[in-house]
Amino acid sequence: MMKNIKDSYQHSYGLCLRLALVGVLIGLIVGAVDTIFGRVLLLIGDVRSAHLPYLLPFLALAGLVIVALYQRFGKDTQKGMGLIFEVAHGESEVIPLRLIPLVVISTWLTHLFGGSAGREGVAVQLGATISHRFRHCLSFPNSSQVLLVTGMAAGFAGLFQTPLAGLFFALEIVTLGQLNLYALLPSLFAVYTASSFSHFLGLEKFSHVLPLTQTITVEVFLKCLLLGLLFGLTGNAFVSLQSFFKKQAIDYLKNPYWRIALIGGVLSLALFFAHFGRYAGLGTNLIEASFSTHQVYSYDFLMKLLFTTLTLAVGFQGGEVTPLFAIGASLGVILAPVFGLPIELVAAAGYISVFASATNTLLAPILIGGEVFGFQNLPFFAITVIISYMLNRRQSIYGLQKAVAVDAE
Repeated sequence: MMKNIKDSYQHSYGLCLRLALVGVLIGLIVGAVDTIFGRVLLLIGDVRSAHLPYLLPFLALAGLVIVALYQRFGKDTQKGMGLIFEVAHGESEVIPLRLIPLVVISTWLTHLFGGSAGREGVAVQLGATISHRFRHCLSFPNSSQVLLVTGMAAGFAGLFQTPLAGLFFALEIVTLGQLNLYALLPSLFAVYTASSFSHFLGLEKFSHVLPLTQTITVEVFLKCLLLGLLFGLTGNAFVSLQSFFKKQAIDYLKNPYWRIALIGGVLSLALFFAHFGRYAGLGTNLIEASFSTHQVYSYDFLMKLLFTTLTLAVGFQGGEVTPLFAIGASLGVILAPVFGLPIELVAAAGYISVFASATNTLLAPILIGGEVFGFQNLPFFAITVIISYMLNRRQSIYGLQKAVAVDAE
């Protein structure tokens, strides 16, 4: 296997050029698709906020439509990110093109009617499905895996417009503890193309460059360690609760229609009475509040965690990453005064560190910190992320990640 990987990135100059061109082409297509998906999703969020009392009561009905769509047309696409990982590991061979309309429509429905979910997982699936179509165009060792990782990177970068983070997210997400460097060249071209093209097409990017640079003293270093521990535990809790809710829901409500209808009804009521939909949707309202003078409650992070894990566990569609950002940022706002550190700095550290723990990624969250909040505080971000990452090496929102076996002898 290692020989094949080595061979796969020691290419001739001609093949390197073809890989770069394919990366650009994938980036253009994925960037355009990400833009359509992302802009419609933002519009849906505005519509939901303006008409919440009329939409939230129909969350259960939207869930029934989602289940019906997947039961009728889904087949293997019901696995979602699981199917992407199976193809990446060579356990499955095909990602059906129908995954794109199914996951996009289902995610739009989830958000329109108030479900608490994200978008990144959808973007990564879109990118992987699109790049998978190019697998017959190139022939060399691991060509299918190279293209798959390239598409995943483009999907992440096109949606969040964080090209370096998107690059390393895709390189490190498939196999824990290993960078899939065989896809480095096309992924590099794909992420910058997708990010630039989605920006050109008008997709909004969240960025908040911090107006300060934190010096790392011994005291600050120790505070970073404790913050990383708390953020890591929060990421662990997200993964554990999502797995627990999913197992319990399947055990007690085996019929997927009854499952999503009953729990969807409970969710709609709970979301309505919990600050009138404050925890519906992506969680960008909590992120914006964390980096402004708006109110952040001490329980915001916990409520968002509970609503998101339950929404996704019962069959609604969407990603986890933006809610993880919201959970971490709102927790950081509460912890900052306790540790005597700037609120925005700790909120930014929480934003990336909870994500690191829940996804088992290291380099991507550190780079998100730099690309979103400015690289001047990279040492602070790196310390909290490393601790959060080291705290969780087995659990992940992506259950089919594979770990590299390390011989300790």
